[in-house]
This record gives sequence, structure tokens and C-alpha cells, in this order.
Amino acid sequence: MVDAPAGPALPARTVRSLDEHAAAVLALAGPLPAQTVAVAAVRGRALASDVRSAVDLPPWDSSAMDGYAVRAGELRPGAVLDVVDDVPAGDTRTVRLPPGAAVRIMTGAPVPAGADAVLPVELTDGGTSRVRLDGVVTAGAHVRRRGEDVRAGDVVLRAGDLLGAGAVGLLAATGHASVEVHARPRVAVLSTGTELVAPGDPLRHGQIHESNGPQLAAAAAAAGADVVAVVAVGDDVDAVRAALADLAARADVVVTTGGVSVGAYDVVRDALLADGTTQLVHVRMQPGKPQAVGVLADGTPVLALPGNPVSSFVSFEVFVRPLLRRMLGARDVHRRRLTAVLTTDVRSPAGRRQLLRARLDWSTGTPVAELVGGPGSHLLGALARADALVDVAEDVTQLAAGSPVTAIDLREHDA
Repeated sequence: MVDAPAGPALPARTVRSLDEHAAAVLALAGPLPAQTVAVAAVRGRALASDVRSAVDLPPWDSSAMDGYAVRAGELRPGAVLDVVDDVPAGDTRTVRLPPGAAVRIMTGAPVPAGADAVLPVELTDGGTSRVRLDGVVTAGAHVRRRGEDVRAGDVVLRAGDLLGAGAVGLLAATGHASVEVHARPRVAVLSTGTELVAPGDPLRHGQIHESNGPQLAAAAAAAGADVVAVVAVGDDVDAVRAALADLAARADVVVTTGGVSVGAYDVVRDALLADGTTQLVHVRMQPGKPQAVGVLADGTPVLALPGNPVSSFVSFEVFVRPLLRRMLGARDVHRRRLTAVLTTDVRSPAGRRQLLRARLDWSTGTPVAELVGGPGSHLLGALARADALVDVAEDVTQLAAGSPVTAIDLREHDA
């Protein structure tokens, strides 16, 4: 028989609601310092300050079609005009349109002085020296006016905006080679448990493959963090303390899984109580009741999550991810919430806020939430199919199929 470690006497645990604990976690850190980053590398980052356009967009009147630059008032069906010039995209000349003529023009090219419309090539015979008009347009047709999208000096993106592909394109188009963004939070993940074996290694009786580390590392990276280490150690307080000290020196946040409950082998709890300032918490939620939060001896925030895979995943979503987004500098740190309709009856324990894994069906327009997996926090098989968490309030004990519910949308969106 293996002797259980004695550990320090355990202090009383703080009991909190999910929202109270989430607020305590968010208070651990603010946005990280700003740094200048090339626009090509800012996707997923958050702006540290407002960005103004350096140019008008478009920078000059330009053609929205392949066709002919014309004076709309001169057009008559069947008329034939001389084509006096060609203006391709990228032409830097100043071209003028004389009366009674046309200039062949390509999409994106500058509109010649004197022209007030572009006649699409489809409304002509496509001539190159002379062109017959098969239709007409009104003044302003198919012309993109200078500055109609953005004016030089306009604020185009705000501090706290997360930069997706569209924002990157806008920054480049408005003349910015680099911008000020907040640093990415560096995250280290520590999994604990003597039963853990690396994925791919053979299992002996009593062992399981270590999944929390890879799962949380992937979630942290998706949230915008740089994952600097993923480590697994056995149920040994000294080994956990050494790992925590090493990881804290390399990371802005340390996330642990396992060993934080009330068992004899919950060594993360004992290590955290010995080093730094940590608060043990019972959160009125299911799954994810046992939690710990605090700072290590060097001031690095630490979040200790339960070891069951589903509990760990849900805890990351509602506690760790918002903190990482805050550190990233994002204005909105929370996932999108939406109203969905249940497909089945739900029972929920009184006094516990339950977060149920679900898959959303959008085929009818209104999202329908189909629960996946059972309530057990060890049931990992269905987790990969879930794209939402159904949020059931503490004071709700049952819901009928067809009831509206709040769902947390887990799908990754372009920032």
C-alpha cells in the first residue's frame, strides 16, 4: 500500500457563484504591454490604440467595371464614339477625356478627368479604336468616388479591437505597415497525476493517457496566447512545487489541472498552499466545483482547474479564456451568448449552475441545442462534437424540451 501524503492542514474553502469566481480571476491581470508588430503578423492580436487612416480610400475616383469612361449626357444607344486612350489598373498618368469620345478603362483604374460614368463593356461592341454603344448609363454609374469608403484621418479601428483577416486588409489598405498591439500572454500548462501516460505510450492497468495538457494548450492558443510549456508530473508535492517555479519564470499565467480537490493525493492544492498566495474555492457549478486561484511566489497568476477532462475544459472556457483575452487587450473578453431551443428535457441540481455540452443545429434558422454526452465530468467522448455550452441557472432545476435556453457559442470566429 502506498502511504498518502499528510500535507498541510486545509483552510476552509471559499464558496462562490460562477460569476463571482470569474470576476476574481479577471482581477488577476490586465492587458499586457504594447509592442509594434508588422501588419502581416497581427491577426488575432488586439490593438493597443486607435488607428487612423493615412489615405483616402479609394485614393482617387476609380472604375468599378471593365468598360469605357464616358460623359453620361453624351450617350445615345447606337452611337459610335472614338476610343482615344486606354487606362489599365496601375496607370499613373493624368488622362483627360475630350468631348464626344470614350476612354477604355479597366476595373480599379483611375477615372479620367472629364468623365462622369463608366459604361460596362457588356453594353458595347467592345471596340478598341471606335466603340458602338448598345446601352447607356447615368452620371456616377460604376464610379468609386475618392474617399467614399474611408477619409484620411478617420479612425478605422479602435483600441481593443481584435484583428481578423478583414482588419488586416483594412490596415494595409489605409497605409499601415505596422501597428501597436498588446503582447500575447505566455501560458504554461501543468497536468498532475501519477496515472498519466504520454499519448501514444502503452497503458498499464490503472493508467490513462494525458489529455488535459494538449487540450488546454490548444484552447489557450485558440484564445490568442503563446503556449510556452506543457508539462505533466506525478503526485509529488516537491515535484509540483519545482515545476510551478520553473513554469512561472517562463509564463505570464500558469494553468494546472488535477490535484486541487479534497483528496489525500491532491498535491497541487498542497503545493499552492505552500508557495504564494492561493485561495481554494468551491464554485457553485457543475462540472468544475473545485478550483483554486492566486499568485505564485514571484507574482505569476495561477489558475488550478479540476482534473476531470470535461471539468477542465468547461473551467477553461468560463474562467481562463476570459483572463487570456483580457491580457491580450481585447475589449470583449467573453464568448458570444445566444438563445437556443432545447431538444430534450433537462434536470439540473438545485443550487448549481450547470453547463451542459451541446451541438447547435442552425438548419431551421433559430439555433436548436442538442445535448451531447452525459453529465459525468469524465465523459470525454462527446466533447469534440460539442460547439456550445447550455447555461442553466442555479435556481433552475428542470427544463422541458422546446424551452429557450442561453447557449455559449464555442465556435472559433475570425477575431
